[in-house]
Amino acid sequence: MNKLSITDLPIQGKKILMRVDFNVPLNEDGTIADDTRIRAALPSIQYVLDHQGSLILMSHLGRPKEGKNPKLSLRPVAMRLSELLDKPVLMAPDCIGDEVEKMTDTLSQEDVLLLENLRFYPAETKPESDPTFAEKLAKLADFYVNDAFGSAHRKHSSTYTITQYFPHKAAGGFLLNKEVSFLSKCLQNPARPFYAIIGGAKLSSKMGIIKNLIDKVDALFIGGGMGYTFFKAQGINIGKSLFEEELLEVAKDILQKCKEKNIPLYLPTDVVIADALANDANTKVITMQTGIPPEWEGVDIGPHTVKTWSSILGKGATIFWNGPLGVFEIHNFSLGTEEIAQMLSNTHAITVVGGGDSVAAINKMGIGDKFSHLSTGGGASLEFLEFGHLPGIDALSDK
Repeated sequence: MNKLSITDLPIQGKKILMRVDFNVPLNEDGTIADDTRIRAALPSIQYVLDHQGSLILMSHLGRPKEGKNPKLSLRPVAMRLSELLDKPVLMAPDCIGDEVEKMTDTLSQEDVLLLENLRFYPAETKPESDPTFAEKLAKLADFYVNDAFGSAHRKHSSTYTITQYFPHKAAGGFLLNKEVSFLSKCLQNPARPFYAIIGGAKLSSKMGIIKNLIDKVDALFIGGGMGYTFFKAQGINIGKSLFEEELLEVAKDILQKCKEKNIPLYLPTDVVIADALANDANTKVITMQTGIPPEWEGVDIGPHTVKTWSSILGKGATIFWNGPLGVFEIHNFSLGTEEIAQMLSNTHAITVVGGGDSVAAINKMGIGDKFSHLSTGGGASLEFLEFGHLPGIDALSDK
């Protein structure tokens, strides 16, 4: 990536405005359910502090509908970050305005200030509605660092528009650079064989990346809800399983392209079916040759599929995975996803997991450290693999 990095900036005695992704899941009582995203930003945060800079952090949290919502305040994040850094983290009452400017003016070296939720202002997601929003944020600091890979695919005020106010002063943080490095390995010169596993509910959200990967992989594995659109496209009975009728032709086209290019496309050979989406539902395993009976739906890949896929994936040198292979949020339908995760955690391959539910499944199992890279951005990782670049990265200063 030929962009400025945080290590290129003369940080000492300067104010650094860093966009991070602190969009963490919250419990009912407002406490943080999972601090993975906060921990992911620590290397860049610590670097600024170690080099005697003053740090101003900004992030969004959730999707506030109408202005300021106390339930979506970043205050709990400031408290957690303070614990992780073992030092006070100042919490701003807002993200722009006179009071915030006064706070940033009085920051000393190695001070940390967290701005309030950017999305309390509609201009964060719709920069055109108020072009001055990005300018007011930019006024707070000398340099800009983007370490929010999970938001780098969006042309938002804090990830895209803001960089115009930092000519030759907008850099990528360690997390963003790490994400780009690992995903580029999948794109540019992957160790082979290179396999991709694509799961999740909908083909509509992944068809671009699947089409793009056909030209790059040595084999494709497709599971999850989207698999039933492929079965339906081949005239196989899928009962009441989820599928997208408007994408049957797209599924046929993908199957045909793989055939023409001699790229194996593996769909599940057997699936777990249930008569309801509940833990206490009746379930059985059927082969997809026989199809799914009318009142049943596919909820997970079956044991034969796990065994077959594992034997092939075990020979991979680079493996990219995005999306669960069953309705994994229901415990009894999570076994296929978990068994493939367990198998991948024991391979010698470069294993890159593209954010979202797949990462959640891996973290729940406590095996995250056995993967080469767990992406912090599901949508961003898919878009990077599809297009090879992202707006938030393009906007950074060239070296």
